[in-house]
Amino acid sequence: MVVSSANTAAGPGRTGPDRPPRPIAVYLFVLALVALVPAFAFSAVLLQRNNDAQERVVEALITGSARSIMQAVDREVFANISTLKVLATTKTLEQGDLEDFYLQVKTALEGTNTYVYALDSKFYTLMSTRAEFGATPVRASDVASAQQALDSRDVVVSGLVVGSVSGNKVFNVVYPVFTGILSPLVLGISRDAISIETALLSDKLPEGWNVAMIDKAGTVIAASQGAGESGTHFRLAEIAALDTTPGLINLRADGENLRAAVRKSFLTGWTLVAWAPAAIIGKPLMDAVWSLAVGGLLLAAIVVLVVYWVTLQIGRSVRGLEAEAKRLGAGQPVTARDYPISEIATVSSAIEEASKRRQQAETEVRFLMRELAHRSKNQMTVISAMAKQTARGADSVPEFVQNFEKRIFGLARSTDLLLANGAVGVDLKDLIHGQLDPFKPDDPARLTLEGPSTRVNMQAAQILGMAIHELSTNAVKYGALRSNTGTLSVTWELDGMALNLRWRETVTPFTPPAERRGFGTTVLESMVGRSLGAEVKRTVHADGLEWTFSIPTVAVDPSKGPEEAEKA
Repeated sequence: MVVSSANTAAGPGRTGPDRPPRPIAVYLFVLALVALVPAFAFSAVLLQRNNDAQERVVEALITGSARSIMQAVDREVFANISTLKVLATTKTLEQGDLEDFYLQVKTALEGTNTYVYALDSKFYTLMSTRAEFGATPVRASDVASAQQALDSRDVVVSGLVVGSVSGNKVFNVVYPVFTGILSPLVLGISRDAISIETALLSDKLPEGWNVAMIDKAGTVIAASQGAGESGTHFRLAEIAALDTTPGLINLRADGENLRAAVRKSFLTGWTLVAWAPAAIIGKPLMDAVWSLAVGGLLLAAIVVLVVYWVTLQIGRSVRGLEAEAKRLGAGQPVTARDYPISEIATVSSAIEEASKRRQQAETEVRFLMRELAHRSKNQMTVISAMAKQTARGADSVPEFVQNFEKRIFGLARSTDLLLANGAVGVDLKDLIHGQLDPFKPDDPARLTLEGPSTRVNMQAAQILGMAIHELSTNAVKYGALRSNTGTLSVTWELDGMALNLRWRETVTPFTPPAERRGFGTTVLESMVGRSLGAEVKRTVHADGLEWTFSIPTVAVDPSKGPEEAEKA
């Protein structure tokens, strides 16, 4: 017993009597130390090895910038490829209507510095948005790329060429088209080489760094200022010997040591080279190192102050949650507070919601207990009436037992729905479907249930459930569900003052039923008519029976109950 008391005293949040729980401030300070100590250690290493650290930073910056630049160029080229694939499927091109195709493309690409052309199988221009439509055809200057596209049946990106129409330094993206009246033909996009310079300058490199985009032949397509002219041969190295590098590599040109980053594109085959003199990377950065040390000390001071402030905020919030949890445990209402920490505020809102649900559940339980007592008495009365009426219409004890058992099961299905839905009421369609389910035909087309979503109160659900059961039983014995040709339609609607329910059987041939009044007629006319204040009407058609029920809405309203119908 002593051991049990000791363990109980430890309570939640303790691992034993020798290890009491610690305040959150301790953990926050530990977290701050874990974050700051490596930073100070790194600063110490940086003070000793600043040159190596600077080179790693620059290496990461340059390789990242080179990768970003190449990705930007690849995105532009890929966008051109996508444009070509879309254009290749246009109806005007497939139908050979080059003039309409020309006008569509000209309008779509106006102001983009992107030009589209089409070449025939001899590589003469069928059209080019750089010139007026109908201009004299000229032979393409980049025949090799066009021929490669036709041979490979795939997209080809050229190197730097001089356009035969524009006379400018351009690169081409060409795509073979093998469908349509004019096929085979080559569809291409021509871009001025100067357009690549935008991508080269989009990521600013550090001072002293140069960048150039080179094609497979080693010709400079575009370059940053001072890095070479477009159309000249790249002078620092043979481009075939260069490949994508994970970091910086060493180059030597014109008697100078260089550091360079190389990125090669799998999409275009082009190579991007970013380079700078090696001396720039080794430049001392002692001022920056001292600034880092001073900044680290200031950061540590700020972190300590922030941890202290956060500790105060969390402590107050947790104590507030503790008080709310105690009120919830005592069954008292809880109102959420506006805590400064959003996660704690969320928990407070959840406690408030749990408090509301608990009180609502307790209220509903009390209501259901009262309803259970009341409904149990009512159900005993209903079962007694069912037994008496079934006995009157039965010719033997087995027949009585069979009919009485079916009616009990129908009442049970209605009761299941009442228990499942509680005070909100029973959905009328679920009620009808539950009673018809044992009798429904194999062919779903023979049964129609249509009407708006409507809920009825408990008493109405019991009475209507028995009514639908009796109608279903009669339909199986004498009506629409007896043969394979009959159909049944159950529809309902609300007109504001009444719930109008219509049961219509259609069967051929049809024999009108006898006028004998059994339990079913009693349920339909007496219980539905009198208990719910409904107007009940039976109509015998040449092809089947029709029952209509006009029930006051107050008699089925879940919030009012059928008792109020008698007072209305």
